[in-house]
Amino acid sequence: MSLSILEIKNYVSPRWCQNGHLQTVWRKLFGAIPVLPRLFRERWETPDDDFLDLDFMGFSAEKLKGNQDPIVLCLHGFEGSSEAKYIKGMLYAVGQMGWRGVALNFRSCSGEMNRQPRFYHSGETSDLNWVMERLSLRYPDAPFFVVGFSLGGNVLLRYLGEGGATAASLIQAAVAISVPYDLGMVARRIDTGFMRVYGQNFLKTLKEKMIQKAVRYPSLIDPIRVASIKSYIEFENRAFAPLHHFKDAKDYWRQCSAQYFLEGVSCPTLILHSEDDPFLPGAHLPKKIFEASKWLVPEISKNGGHVGFMQGALPWRVNYWAEARTMVFFSKFLNETQKNGEY
Repeated sequence: MSLSILEIKNYVSPRWCQNGHLQTVWRKLFGAIPVLPRLFRERWETPDDDFLDLDFMGFSAEKLKGNQDPIVLCLHGFEGSSEAKYIKGMLYAVGQMGWRGVALNFRSCSGEMNRQPRFYHSGETSDLNWVMERLSLRYPDAPFFVVGFSLGGNVLLRYLGEGGATAASLIQAAVAISVPYDLGMVARRIDTGFMRVYGQNFLKTLKEKMIQKAVRYPSLIDPIRVASIKSYIEFENRAFAPLHHFKDAKDYWRQCSAQYFLEGVSCPTLILHSEDDPFLPGAHLPKKIFEASKWLVPEISKNGGHVGFMQGALPWRVNYWAEARTMVFFSKFLNETQKNGEY
């Protein structure tokens, strides 16, 4: 992947990979892991006696201080982490530009279970807000950009939408990739047909986490009840939603789906999605809201799957378009603001 020329064509899938499911799983199963500089991890103790682990790219966080190089914060997807190949790929693209990267691990996702009963969900914006405020205080001269993948993109858009001008004062521009804009629709799809393969994979790790928490919080979580859950919607309805203080799964979907917050977004935000995304196909995207907003820049491709967007004439020589497109968007925005004397 070359980012030396800041131009990039619209996404076109390679002939050998025009299936949404193949695009979705290829990288996880077969993709190479980018070679990154050493990641320096910091554990931030949260105000509610919990912690968040952040990975700073390439050098110690202390050495990040004192310069104006842009910082890109990366938000992973459902049951992901900073170890996800797409996060490492994004950090690699950031590094290719000479910028700085930070990957936020949501609660319970860094390899160590968090302390509080709750962990993370699609609408958990308070942690993101707290992290952005701390980062902006630590590096006051740096422009900040945020990219969110899947669930991380939903968190990002909800944060930007509910935060409005306040959120826009902390984030110069954003990119949201393969976002589950309608959480209810996605949950129903995950319990249907071939999508159950994804759902059962999610259930395996989610139930394990919930049972771990039951050891510490037996009055809140019944491990036998959790173990008996068979479907993804059942898990959200009987375990996940109540633990995070939602009435039920429908209440969770209603309060957290990104589609309900898009009109409040007031910073430049690139939307990347494919029509063949298995989790939320293009027919279910809130396209009218995209088109009505002066801040949202939708780029909807025919193919690309879910956080796929592979390029390359041969399966063993693959690169990833979304990461390059993200950096082009951020770079062009930064160039324009610098011309206007803002940085």
